[in-house]
Amino acid sequence: MEEIMKKQVPVTKNQKLVVTIEDLTYQGMGVAKVDGYPLFIDGALVGEEVEVHVVKVGKNFGFAKVTNYLKTSPDRAFDVDKVYLQTGIAPLQHLTYPAQLEFKRKLVVDLLNKVHLNNLTVAPTMGMKDPYHYRNKAQVPVREVNGQLEIGFFKRNSHDFMPLEDFLIQDEKIDETLLKVRDILRVSGVSAYDEANNTGMIRHLMVRRGYYSHEIMVVLVTRVKKVPNLDQIVYLIQQQCPEVTSIMQNINPDKTNVILGKKTIKLAGKATIQDTLNDLKFDISAQSFYQVNPQQTEKLYNEAIKKAQLTGNETVIDAYCGIGTISLNMAKHAKKVYGVEIVPEAIEDAKHNASLNNLDNLEFEVGEAETWMANWQKAGIKPDVIMVDPPRKGLTTSLIESATAMEPKKIVYVSCNPATLVRDITEFMERGYHVTQPIQPVDQFPQTTHVESVTVLERTQND
Repeated sequence: MEEIMKKQVPVTKNQKLVVTIEDLTYQGMGVAKVDGYPLFIDGALVGEEVEVHVVKVGKNFGFAKVTNYLKTSPDRAFDVDKVYLQTGIAPLQHLTYPAQLEFKRKLVVDLLNKVHLNNLTVAPTMGMKDPYHYRNKAQVPVREVNGQLEIGFFKRNSHDFMPLEDFLIQDEKIDETLLKVRDILRVSGVSAYDEANNTGMIRHLMVRRGYYSHEIMVVLVTRVKKVPNLDQIVYLIQQQCPEVTSIMQNINPDKTNVILGKKTIKLAGKATIQDTLNDLKFDISAQSFYQVNPQQTEKLYNEAIKKAQLTGNETVIDAYCGIGTISLNMAKHAKKVYGVEIVPEAIEDAKHNASLNNLDNLEFEVGEAETWMANWQKAGIKPDVIMVDPPRKGLTTSLIESATAMEPKKIVYVSCNPATLVRDITEFMERGYHVTQPIQPVDQFPQTTHVESVTVLERTQND
């Protein structure tokens, strides 16, 4: 059987070949075909002719490494740092930015074509003027390398730690703060986390910065509560980082790859930092889920509001409301907004943020969206618009059933995963809802393969 398989595969391990790249995978890897057999090749772009070394051969596909570029793509960006490609921080860094935007549009188009929705239009991806240093939050591991405490990142798909000082896509002030805190930790004599033995003190550093407020929060993620010289560390951070308005300690004793533990203690300053989105104020804690690219989030939300065509008379349901970021944006343009979220702490934040902005046309509930939609329907609430912004796994069939049962005029779907978006669109279509406007991709994460989008579904007249 093994002999037959070997005969069927037209390449062998360690073989050297010259191939032409035909396509990119959704992870940004080049695809070449040898007698119909796909080879996945990191760092290669469409149209490039490359010499490769085959490193892995499977029954249906293999992997190869570029040894020489014979012909390069006009879309290739040459001024790149391999570290960012190796760590997965910026897997599209070798692609020019206009080509990145088209790659993201094509991701959506290709997935629609797979389910025969070729008739749907996908608009050009909304990009950024400066597609670097946009992240307002950093979570970096702390490890010991050659006897010295370092911050950095892991190589893709490995536990190989790489010390880094510039993280390319993070706010430059965050990188600056990380280096100052790293140096303070070095002189304070605290130990870095040892993953293999679950020993050492400092596991991660988390830094958040308000894009508009410029307030900075530093979170020391520690394995134990009692850290030697903690008072001195806090004092030095305050002295050397005047923009830091909040210093927190998060305790995570477990042997896990989850970054934050359940307990967070305030060490100095405030327990939150504040920032604004579309002129709305939000208080952000160490544990808050808050969009990491505020400039693009404003565009994304404005696009969702525009596509919902709100006039001020509508009732809106926000089915994954989180800390209220979309709900509050919608509330400025709608008559009433009902928000629901399964995380109780997020709902507390949402209520707090609504009162912070003097908005009284919102109601927030803790629980599953399906349950609350059934409750609201029984209470005679008829939404004009249902807004969904689910996690990467997309919507459940029961949520789609509950949403369509309420018969809103429009369903506005904010997606962070085109694969589950396309799957869910087909389910909505089976229930009489159809895409009525071009799907709008938005680049929330430049230099990476992620793409967000806004899709509007409406009940068709004959239904």
